Amino acid sequence: MKTIADTWPVVKGDYRVGNPQSRIAVVTLASSINPRPEAAIWGSSKTENLGVEKIIANVISNSNIRYVLVCGTESRGHLAGHSLLAIHAHGIDEKGRIIGSKGAIPFIENVPEDAVRRFQQQVVMIDKIGLIDPKEILKLVNKYKDKGEVYQEEPLVVCAPKKRRTALAIPSSGDIIVSDEFVMDSMAGTVCQAETSSSAIESS
Repeated sequence: MKTIADTWPVVKGDYRVGNPQSRIAVVTLASSINPRPEAAIWGSSKTENLGVEKIIANVISNSNIRYVLVCGTESRGHLAGHSLLAIHAHGIDEKGRIIGSKGAIPFIENVPEDAVRRFQQQVVMIDKIGLIDPKEILKLVNKYKDKGEVYQEEPLVVCAPKKRRTALAIPSSGDIIVSDEFVMDSMAGTVCQAETSSSAIESS
């Protein structure tokens, strides 16, 4: 059985790859702690939305990972660690909000619900928020790096949807584009709102 996605890690971020066969991933939240090669992947996470999404995407695309160690100092306001634990414990609601999260904007937009469920089923969370001692963290990594079996399903790769793109508004008057909303008539020295035709908006 295939255990690691071809392009793993599948999402870019602030992390270092160690041993992809390891059973443990390490999230150091807002702390910068030197990565150890014994972990499958090791990196920080400071946000309760994109940060959580990237962790889920990179974990479920490697079936070897069965534990996620959450350590380091929590990010103020965002509460990335708390949100990561909450989504594992409770999932998301119909609006994509992480149930139980106290983060400022705990909404998941680029990871589908089935990927969240896979994350919940595949890994066990190790809550050590606040722990910054590298020696203690390494002890935990060594304890879990070879523990348990590979997850019984092949890697699940999540592809984030493309963001909608808006073309610049087409000005109906004025000869200088100030922004996508305003144009300037250099002769009159006035700035006015540009008119936008329906054909000026496109999505990709």
